[in-house]
Amino acid sequence: MNKHTSNIIKTAAAGLLFVLCIYSVTTGIRLIRFKQHKTPAPLTETQQQELAAALDKAYPGRSDILKPLPYPVVPAKLNVEAGSAIVIDVASGSVLYEKKADRIIPPASMTKVAVMYVVLQEIEAGHISYSDIVPLKPDSWACNMMPHSSLMFLGKGQIVTVEELLTGLDVCSGNDAAYALADYTCGSMEKFIARMNSEMEKLGLKHTHFVEASGYSEKNATTPREMAALARVYITKYPDALVKFHSRLSFTYPQEHNLAPEDRGKPTAQDFSHGLPEHITMGITQQNTNVLLGKLAGCDGLKTGYIDESGYNLALTVNRNDTRFLSVTMNGPGHNVFEGNKYREKDGTELMEWAFARFADCKKSEAVHPYLIPVTGAKAQWVYLVPAYSFTALTVPFMTGVTPRDAADRVRVIVDFPRYIDGGTTSGTQYGTIQYVLDSRILQTIPLTADRTIGRASWFIRASDIAAKLIMSGRKSRQ
Repeated sequence: MNKHTSNIIKTAAAGLLFVLCIYSVTTGIRLIRFKQHKTPAPLTETQQQELAAALDKAYPGRSDILKPLPYPVVPAKLNVEAGSAIVIDVASGSVLYEKKADRIIPPASMTKVAVMYVVLQEIEAGHISYSDIVPLKPDSWACNMMPHSSLMFLGKGQIVTVEELLTGLDVCSGNDAAYALADYTCGSMEKFIARMNSEMEKLGLKHTHFVEASGYSEKNATTPREMAALARVYITKYPDALVKFHSRLSFTYPQEHNLAPEDRGKPTAQDFSHGLPEHITMGITQQNTNVLLGKLAGCDGLKTGYIDESGYNLALTVNRNDTRFLSVTMNGPGHNVFEGNKYREKDGTELMEWAFARFADCKKSEAVHPYLIPVTGAKAQWVYLVPAYSFTALTVPFMTGVTPRDAADRVRVIVDFPRYIDGGTTSGTQYGTIQYVLDSRILQTIPLTADRTIGRASWFIRASDIAAKLIMSGRKSRQ
């Protein structure tokens, strides 16, 4: 071997030794980093937008308020008298039954659900409060309301709070209360209507539109499906309203403290045979317009509505054993209030009893959360796998020989994801699943997707990751 060849060998050996040293150090560093669960940095605004766009494309409808059941069922054949109807599970948003649910129909006084939604938003934001005294302008006095209006009997000089107006709005379906709240909340009916319609647009309700707040106008419009979506959002966001307002059986107004100072102590009897006076001093007790309160087990809301153009409408909600269903029936028959209520009661009872006999909620949501997963051969070592859409409950169907409630308790949750992801990730791409299984039947599968894009690393890092994985795998097998 000559001197030149010897120098080449020595140089190569030194280079190889250097590479091995660097490789060992790099492998050690990568191994240490993999063994440490370092939380990835929060997503930037750009990354959040990228993830949302990817998920919206891959899972259209993931943010919809109402959704079909995640498993096939035989459509129910029910004898519903109303022209249009829908039944939903409030917790899951699943549609259980529908009949011409996309017909555009005037909501009538179901409009007041949207009114209460806006007013409660203003209370939540601290702009107004339940205890505020509301000045009553002449256009909110009962004597100035449209013919045949439902009223809580507001009058000149009365002292009334926001809470009392909300009670009269719901229990008595007071059109006068709607006018008073609209003016107080936004300064005018026009501004309040603009706010109502803006909120409906935010919810994605394309066929729901209002021209005034009481529901008296036939130009107000919605569909059973969209009214059910609004009602779901409303009672989910403001569940206390069910106890505070919607489940009240009756309301007496005005009371002594509501009267103008000059009207207190006057005789309570008044003659309304020639129309309503400006000053109403007689306390009038009215029953809740929802006739199923106190009759149907678990019923605690929500709102009725009637004008000639809509027929008899009812948004109804019932809660039993931690499961809440909601139905909307519209264009119900009846030549008078007695007949209209009879069909409302019949339809509402049949729909709810059918739903509770066949479905129940499973609220096992503990497994629906982000999972931290190692990434090999990539520019970053960790990624979160996140559910592709939110989950609050699963509507569990009736199984032969088992009640819906028992079936819901038997649901198993199976989470499946890889020990690691190799070569990087793409934001919104599925890498795992969360499955809800009843016996051998998969009821729902929730994809687990990468929350960010992680690029592929250099060949050197990829090689060191392979070594790190082998070492980790070997050590684990010896434990």
